[in-house]
Amino acid sequence: MGKVIVFFVLIIFLCGCSSVELQMGEKVEALGNKPERVEWFEDQGLGMFIHWGVDSQLGSVISHSMVGASDDYLDRYINELPGGFSPDKFEPDKWAQLAKLAGFKYVVFTTKHHSGFCMFDTKTTEFNITNTPYGKDITKEIVDAFRRAGIGIGFYFSPDDFWFIHKQGYDVSRKRAEADPINNAELMAHNKAQLRELLSNYGAIDVLFLDGVADELKELAWQLQPNIVVTRGEMETPEQVLRVVLVLARTPGPLRGSFAEFYRSSKFPEYCPEVYSHSPHSNVQQENSQPDVNQQLC
Repeated sequence: MGKVIVFFVLIIFLCGCSSVELQMGEKVEALGNKPERVEWFEDQGLGMFIHWGVDSQLGSVISHSMVGASDDYLDRYINELPGGFSPDKFEPDKWAQLAKLAGFKYVVFTTKHHSGFCMFDTKTTEFNITNTPYGKDITKEIVDAFRRAGIGIGFYFSPDDFWFIHKQGYDVSRKRAEADPINNAELMAHNKAQLRELLSNYGAIDVLFLDGVADELKELAWQLQPNIVVTRGEMETPEQVLRVVLVLARTPGPLRGSFAEFYRSSKFPEYCPEVYSHSPHSNVQQENSQPDVNQQLC
């Protein structure tokens, strides 16, 4: 009799669990870009990408001068460079007004590039904008100004963080295993804490551009802001495909139709190394050697 009672109770327990799981499944939405939000993004047409950081003072490519640099250079970059950052001609409202006048529909601002320097007020590191002569939260100023102008708000965020892995004692590189947050639990926790700040302290964010491994971070973004559109890290976007340069070069006049229709069309030529070896920025270019993009490319 005792065995029968135990078995009956077990059946009730299992049935109850299944019911709870089913009910929970009905309430929980799958994480990801919402189709209607993707459609909104594709219809924006023109976005402004502001790539700006503490090393703009150096006139060098942002962040990448840290890769392979000496300990002396890294020490001066991290400890001295912020001391000279004071953009006295920064006028975010004028930037926003000009962007609006030019037809920009959204802006994406570099909150943290690979260097690890944060252009926002953060509790995760002293390597941030508040510890500069400027002293104010530039990200907040950008967000407030562009939002007042009716322009959508987007954040660029780098999962790679040279400051953090240097602090851990690793050589600065994007290729080493420890530079990938998936292989570095401390770095992942650091990034998640920063992303929580960005998606909790600046109101509704329309776009998130994750310049690196997006796993776990994009899921966190969707949990915090379900309407956010994750572009890089979730969608195929044109800056990742060199062939777009050729398409734009051979397409006369303004683009017709939505961005999605244009990007997904079959008009894209295949990538041709021969063409790119003769680009205006190539060391091997000779006078009049750039090919006619209207001719057969490959």
